[in-house]
Amino acid sequence: MSGRAWSQVSVSGRECLESKCPAVAECFSQRARDTAAHAHVVVTNHAVLGVQATSHDMLGEHAVLIVDEAHELVQRITSSATHELTVAAVDRAARAVRRCGVVTEDLDRAARHLDGALGDCEAGRLRQGLPEPLAVAVEEVRAAARRCVSEVQKHAEQAGAAGKVASAALSEVVDVCGELQGEHGRYVVWLAPRDGDYDSRLAERIVAAPLDVAGLIRTKLLDEKASVMTSATLALGGDFTAISRHLGVDSPATLDAGSPFDYPRQGILYVARHLPKPGMGGIGPEALDELAALIEAAGGRTLGLFSSHRAAQAAAEAMRERLDVPILYQLDDQLPTLVKRFAEDEATCLFGSTSLWQGIDVPGRTASLVVIDRIPFPRPDEPISQARTEAVAAAGGNGFMAVSATHAALLLAQGAGRLIRSTSDRGVVAVLDPRLATAGYGGFLRRSMPDLWPTTDRDTALGALRRLAES
Repeated sequence: MSGRAWSQVSVSGRECLESKCPAVAECFSQRARDTAAHAHVVVTNHAVLGVQATSHDMLGEHAVLIVDEAHELVQRITSSATHELTVAAVDRAARAVRRCGVVTEDLDRAARHLDGALGDCEAGRLRQGLPEPLAVAVEEVRAAARRCVSEVQKHAEQAGAAGKVASAALSEVVDVCGELQGEHGRYVVWLAPRDGDYDSRLAERIVAAPLDVAGLIRTKLLDEKASVMTSATLALGGDFTAISRHLGVDSPATLDAGSPFDYPRQGILYVARHLPKPGMGGIGPEALDELAALIEAAGGRTLGLFSSHRAAQAAAEAMRERLDVPILYQLDDQLPTLVKRFAEDEATCLFGSTSLWQGIDVPGRTASLVVIDRIPFPRPDEPISQARTEAVAAAGGNGFMAVSATHAALLLAQGAGRLIRSTSDRGVVAVLDPRLATAGYGGFLRRSMPDLWPTTDRDTALGALRRLAES
């Protein structure tokens, strides 16, 4: 479901009316919370933990918290604590107000002024807060929304449920405007294009995210209660220091329980040291040549993990022209459908980005080769990573290692983990980025990955893949 469609059938935590909602008796979320309040054990997902940490008490009193896949928790909490202001959100609130019989002329005018101010801006991070024209527009929206709140409250008795919905939508707008006008430094603020439009420079959203969520996790989730966090990828660089800092945990008791798999015997980590350093323009011709040779040696059977959808699409198109094996691309269909087709046909290859790096579980010969096109550092212009890197550096730390290298280590560990999914699996993880073997931070990244047998020899990797294909 697209972000726009989801916004039409959902409400945010701020908009939820809880017990005051006219539909509370039919609300599946409220029923789940009522059930959880009387349960001894509650099983939920990270999204609920995000709400728990940033807005509503979803879980009630509990003595122990156990979080699986805890390496994802920082991103989940950051996402839940991130809010945005759009012209569409203001218009949606105005429509809710008009259903109460309240005139929204001021709010409509403010929305148009916000639209005009955004139209004069390009997408990008706002290091010094909102520029003056945009700040004036945001204040106008906030003031108009607050006046509408007062008017709706005057008509509360006649408006009934519609008044409660309108008040919640207006409160969302007022609160987000307040965050955008708040103390510079606590939030990372940037202008973003329409959701999903990765290449556009046209600003349509003002987004604010917390610079740090370790405090939220510590006070809202852990709160001095017994807590257990587990994951196959918590020990980055060989220890738990990096992830402990991000989770806001001081002096944790740690345990590396090892793995049931014999990684050095079951798999090979091949780093294509002879390739040039990847550029900014997607995947280069030398890497495409290497990819084709690897897939041909493996007889297909390849999961391609790319740092961007642009690179994944370019690689898919190039391999379809060069090779006589089926190539699936992540955006061609629904992911469960593609994974099913990939698992059912050994010769098939599946290329993609983002969600393919984690959670794909395809044991057997189908994924004999996992290719990673480049070290998955966050984009240099990604606002949150950029701001967090600068904050660590300003405090005297190594911002690159604390943020970018840690982010890359997590994804490399997860991506390489797609290869060995059972004790009988065999295969090769091929990294087409020579920096994993040559850069000073390469050791930290390699220690974060499964302990596969390492090589930079191309013939060794190709020979192993051919033998696996023939066996």
